[in-house]
Amino acid sequence: MDIKFSNYQVIEGGICAVKGFQAAGVHCGIRKNKSKLDLGAVLSDVPCHAAGCYTQNKVKGAPIIIDQKNLKNGIAQAIIVNSGNANTCNVDGEEKAWKMCELAAEAMKVKPEDVIVSSTGVIGEILPIEPIQEHIPELVDQLEESGHLNAAKAIMTTDTIPKEFAIEFMVHGVPCHIGGMAKGSGMIHPNMATLLCFLSSDVNISVPMLQKALKYVVDRTYNMISVDGDTSTNDTLTIMTNCKAGNPEITEENEDYEAFLNGLYVVLQHFSKVLAADGEGATKLIECVVTHAPTESLAQAVAKSVITSSLFKAAVFGEDANWGRILCAIGYTEGDFDINKISVKLANHTKDILVCKNGRGVEFIEEQANFILSGDEVRIIVNMHDGDQQATAWGCDLTYEYVKINGEYRS
Repeated sequence: MDIKFSNYQVIEGGICAVKGFQAAGVHCGIRKNKSKLDLGAVLSDVPCHAAGCYTQNKVKGAPIIIDQKNLKNGIAQAIIVNSGNANTCNVDGEEKAWKMCELAAEAMKVKPEDVIVSSTGVIGEILPIEPIQEHIPELVDQLEESGHLNAAKAIMTTDTIPKEFAIEFMVHGVPCHIGGMAKGSGMIHPNMATLLCFLSSDVNISVPMLQKALKYVVDRTYNMISVDGDTSTNDTLTIMTNCKAGNPEITEENEDYEAFLNGLYVVLQHFSKVLAADGEGATKLIECVVTHAPTESLAQAVAKSVITSSLFKAAVFGEDANWGRILCAIGYTEGDFDINKISVKLANHTKDILVCKNGRGVEFIEEQANFILSGDEVRIIVNMHDGDQQATAWGCDLTYEYVKINGEYRS
């Protein structure tokens, strides 16, 4: 399906940009630093159609087990989420996750099975339920349309900035909206969705089509980013739509479905780039665009090989135009293709230079390459000269700071 980047407008409000949604965030005490918010909530004024994607890691956070049960009927109305503790690999993990649903449901006057629960932070440490139980009344009292930023801050761990985004777009001539918040900086190499991401919408769409659209877009956005090659245990991406926009219900693949798909793509592509750029210790966003590939899956595989290469990521950090590392990464990608057809360009927003043609190096001006690599966004353009399919992946450079952050993570 052809994804179009048009007919939308960026708006304020994050996950509360959709009318009928409120959010809040407080410090409850899971995190030692009292200046860090660590408990967040989102509430819709009506039950919503809902869908989700989760980590494919065999080790799954307890909240994911609960969410998969709660969302089996495709209905949700609220979110409760903590940072500072992943509630993963704990004997009482599912019990605690369900307790969070019950506590939130009681305070927000919704059904516990209609609550999405999530946790992020250190793996293998028992989640204390007492601070959550004590502060949920305060959290719910603070729910309001302007609470979206505090909710976004409450899900941060090593993130350097809160991540929010929202757009308005048209479906069947009706203004519709998608808003959301996300977190993620390290342990990012998804196989489903990635990190934590919560979306709201007002598009009238059936649950099966909502899930189908989410999976399609996730495979082309969140599944195309990597910071460090580690797939998290708690990756969760959910969307709730209150279906209040006024468009005819989307129940099949048609123009309205494509319009929703494009809107969802805009939002998740934005988050993908922001998350990759905010990778732990990162100084540069790396974008790899693969064009003229024989299949989309091969284009995706090649793009991900490039942005996950530790050698190339280190070269970008050092601003070294070592293009041979790009070709090396392409070469170990699984699939049937002719390396002798490959060309590679280094680019930024205004300039590109050819460094490889027909699988061989070409002369280029080193200073021009260094200038491109000195910016905070570096683009790699790979032309396979063997078809009409393409894909894009996003990553970041590998720095000394990444090792420092993860060497001291628990302290």
